[in-house]
Formats: sequence, C-alpha cells, structure tokens
Amino acid sequence: KKSLRNKQWYQRRVRGMKKVYKKYVRPLEELYRYQEFYSPLLTDSDFDAPPTVMLLGQYSTGKTTFIKYLLETDYPGLRIGPEPTTDKFVAIMHGEQDQIIPGNALVVDQRHPYKVLTRFGNNFLQRFEAAVIKNPVLQGLNLLDTPGVLAGAKQTVNRGYDFTGVVKWFADRVDMIVMLFDAHKLDISDEFSQTIMACKGNDTKIRIVLNKADKVTNQQLMRVYGALMWSLGKVLATPEVARVYIGSFWDQPYSNDDNRKLFEAEEEDLFKDIQTVPRGSIVRKLNDLVKRCRIAKTHAYIMAHIKNEMPVFGKEAKMKQIIANLPKIFQQLEQSTGIPAGDFPNVEEFQEKLRTFDITKLAKLNQGMIDALDKMIQTELPRLMAQVPQDQELANDDYMMAVRKRDGGALYETDLTPFGDGA
Repeated sequence: KKSLRNKQWYQRRVRGMKKVYKKYVRPLEELYRYQEFYSPLLTDSDFDAPPTVMLLGQYSTGKTTFIKYLLETDYPGLRIGPEPTTDKFVAIMHGEQDQIIPGNALVVDQRHPYKVLTRFGNNFLQRFEAAVIKNPVLQGLNLLDTPGVLAGAKQTVNRGYDFTGVVKWFADRVDMIVMLFDAHKLDISDEFSQTIMACKGNDTKIRIVLNKADKVTNQQLMRVYGALMWSLGKVLATPEVARVYIGSFWDQPYSNDDNRKLFEAEEEDLFKDIQTVPRGSIVRKLNDLVKRCRIAKTHAYIMAHIKNEMPVFGKEAKMKQIIANLPKIFQQLEQSTGIPAGDFPNVEEFQEKLRTFDITKLAKLNQGMIDALDKMIQTELPRLMAQVPQDQELANDDYMMAVRKRDGGALYETDLTPFGDGA
C-alpha cells in the first residue's frame, strides 16, 4: 500500500507539470515557433521518463565495466575489452524480460522520450539500442552507456553521424553525467574536449571518476590526481572545482591494496550520489520547466518585435536588416520588458536560425498568453515545488525499499556491498 501511495504521489506531481505545460507553455511555443529555434515541443514521455545517468569517456576507460559493477550482472549485448568495444549508445532500463530493442523501434515507442533522435539519421539509429534487464537498481533510474571517444578522423568521419550533437542532446536531458578517466591515460584529446564542451550548461550534473587507480602507487596517484585536475581546469571552465571520485570500479581484487580504505570510501560516496538521482528527478524536471518558461517568454517578445517591424512590402530586405541589428534589438527588449540579459539567446546562433526562418510564420504579440504564463510561474509552479520535499523523500524511500527486497545490484544494501553496514 505504501509503495502504491508513493507512486501515485509521484505521478500526481508529473501530471501537474504536464497540465501547466500543455495549458500555458506549449500554446506559446507553437505560436512563436519555439521548436525551430530551440528544442522540440515536449511530449508526455519527456515528463514520464525515469531519471538517467549517462557515462562518458575515451575508449577503454571502464564505462561498460562500471555499469556491470553497479548492476552486479551483465546486460544484454554487453561487450568488454581493451579495444573500443562499445560502438553504440545503449539505454539500459528495467523490464521483466531481458531483451534488446533496436534504435529504429525505440524511437517510435511512445513510452520512451527518444522520438526526436530521428533527426540524427539512420546511421545513428543503427548505433542506438535499449538493453532491457530485470534488476532492482534500474527500477529507480536508467543508465546510458556511450561509445568511447576516438581520436582524429575515426571520431568525426567513421561514425557517420553527429556524435557531439547526440551527446549534447542526451546531456541536456539526463540527470547525471559520469565522466570516467583512466589513471594511465589522462591525456584529454581534442575530440574528447569537444565532447566535454557539448555538456556545457550542465556542469552541476557532471561527476568525474578516476578509474583503475589501484594500478598506481600512492606517490603516482597523487601526481595523477594533480595532472587530471590541471587538465580538467582547461576544459571545464567553471569557478567550482569538479568533484573527483577515485577508485577501481570492477569486480576484481585491487592490484595495489595500499589505498583500499580510500577507494572504498570514494566508492561509497559515489554510489550514494547516484542513489540521490531518483530523489532529485522531480526537482530537476521542475527546474527545467521553469527555465523553459522563461526562454519561451523571451522568445515570444523577440518574434513579436520582428513581426511588428515587418513592412507590407520588402520583407526579405527588412529581415536582413533586423538580423544585422539583432544585438541592439535585444538591448531594446531588455529595457522595455525588464527581461534579464541572461534570458536572451546567443546572438550568433539566433541570427543563423532567422536566416532560414519562414517570414510568413511570424505572429503578433499575444499579451494575454504571456500574462497567463507569468501568473502560472508565480502561482502554479511554486505550489508544485512546495510539495516536492515530502514527496521526494517518500519516493526515494520507496525506491530503496524496492532495492532492498531483491538480490543483485551494487546499490542493494547489505553488509556484503561496498556500502557496508552504514549504507
């Protein structure tokens, strides 16, 4: 009964978000063609989707082995080796029967939020699949295994699809990004730097894992850690120091036992961090919805201003002039509407989109829709947010109870797991 009640409360929060989006946000997005400038319109599956943890790294850093260690079992289609073995994006999810769902079938399944991935083409869809497995860890979240980042032309040409674009799409939607580094291969290639940059704007989701740390001595580990932080400082342009977890995440004995206590403590911290993902899922979705509301409102003012500037004749020439003067237009709107400068889009990117935009789709300002959106942000969203703390505590407890009842998985709390008695 408790499990059913907690699930119903969770679904009620999701239904609340769906309701306000469909009533207040989506009509505004459709009127001003939001999807042609930013991300596609949201569907029910975008709200219903379970939280996801994505693993990134160069090849042979232990991404797939990490997942196997976390689940304490293989998943369908798993391959591990020193060479680049994982050549696909694999969404690992819970199900009663083990199976592999190909990408082309996955993107047309309305239960999953992957429909938009069709824009990356058939080459990508042939490199995308879901691995379904019955595992208690996956009852609260999904895992996303990714291909190892290659070097040079192998990364850009041989893949046959926009790898960085796919990573960015997932990075914007997952709840946590775990980046793995091999203690013996700390060099961050240009290709991996581009992949990390694709995660820009999602810095709070990133967790760094220094894997295979048992292969080095204490003195070497100190130097490796320092080198990693120096390398990351050049790529992750954030004022905060990235959290780095140190360990060896696989089911084999440590090669160097000197740092066992350190590795076990780091492992416990990382797994506890992952445990909080289901708890924070609703908060993240609410945060993303608020962010989307602000962007949609700003976009509406921009497009309405362009429409108001359009003459009866000579629209194409006027559009070219507007595109050239876009920075000044943003400043004018900032002063006249009171919208913060940070809510406006990147000027160069917006100019590129305007160059191919159909002028006939421009719409006049609908102040009533914007006022309704503002009222919803001030009343409906705070009400949903106020209900989150209690609901999320219950939802997380429900998740952990489900995990405790079943064998298997590194998040299963017994004294035989990496957590020990105090998990």
